Amino acid sequence: MNCTYCGGSFNPKIVPWTVKYSVEDLRKFIDGDHSPIIAFYGGEPLLNSDFIVEVMDEIDWAKYVIQTNGLLIDKLPSSYWRRFNTILLSIDGREEVTDHYRGKGVYRRVIEAAWKLKSIGFNGDLIARMTVSELSDIYVDVMHLLSLGLFDHIHWQLNVVWSCSWIDFNGWLEKSYLPGISRLIKFWVNSAHNGEVLGLVPFIGVLKYMLLNKPIESPPCGSGSSSIAISTDGRVLACPIAVEEKWAELGSIWGSSWKNYVNRIRIGEPCISCQYFRYCGGRCLYAYMEKLWGESGFRSICRATIHMINELLKVKNEIQNLISRGIIPIEELLYPQFNNTTEIIP
Repeated sequence: MNCTYCGGSFNPKIVPWTVKYSVEDLRKFIDGDHSPIIAFYGGEPLLNSDFIVEVMDEIDWAKYVIQTNGLLIDKLPSSYWRRFNTILLSIDGREEVTDHYRGKGVYRRVIEAAWKLKSIGFNGDLIARMTVSELSDIYVDVMHLLSLGLFDHIHWQLNVVWSCSWIDFNGWLEKSYLPGISRLIKFWVNSAHNGEVLGLVPFIGVLKYMLLNKPIESPPCGSGSSSIAISTDGRVLACPIAVEEKWAELGSIWGSSWKNYVNRIRIGEPCISCQYFRYCGGRCLYAYMEKLWGESGFRSICRATIHMINELLKVKNEIQNLISRGIIPIEELLYPQFNNTTEIIP
């Protein structure tokens, strides 16, 4: 694997390639949390399947989530796969798009992994986890994944901020992504009129808060507020991507309980004064803190978010009416029911 938007492993001096804390350390750290959610994240977590087994054996009361490329799915016994509440498989849409960014043959391997999970009795939430880049056509690629009938939900994240591969991000927004989002929402609403709530996470994740008339969590992924990341060296981080940034270091797994590490770093201005903040939550903590594309780049990404929010605001009353008439159940829009590592805002 040599994904073009990945960059390979972190320097082992910063993020060791083996876990330096024990499962007992982890258990002590989360002691007192009666409903923990443990997500295995990477890199590729299945490279260390023995650790996954040990954690799931020792902390058997947790909800479990995994983000994986699916290529090493046979490394984990079927009984453990069936215990996951949520599995996110990395796939970018059509075969040619996925293989271009991830490597030849990856698309078919991921599809095989999805079928394998179904065949062994996994009945949790199977999510297609897309990375959206310049070759992506959001409408075509999402529609392709929907047509497979394999995934319960589809979520996408824009390959922005840390990526230098874009030739013309603003041009792509205008010509491809923004009109694609509009078409996709129109298709989603038409499906809702027929009684089907398509599991497109960015749409239902934002509509949930519009319908409940309450602000979305900030940031919507929960980084540093309702979730923390534990690096392989035992450091506690506000964001799993921020492995080198000092602002993200909250302490260590040996220091104190998880409760002492939340809400130490928050998104501030100009986001919190923006009229769209209640719907986007500031989008991404890392993007807000680092602004690797500068202020203008940061606002270009905001355009993508604001467009989606505006399009959803246009259909909010229509969806509310469908719920009131009993055509669609509101329960299907109250997603996710727990933090399953979908960032909600692409």
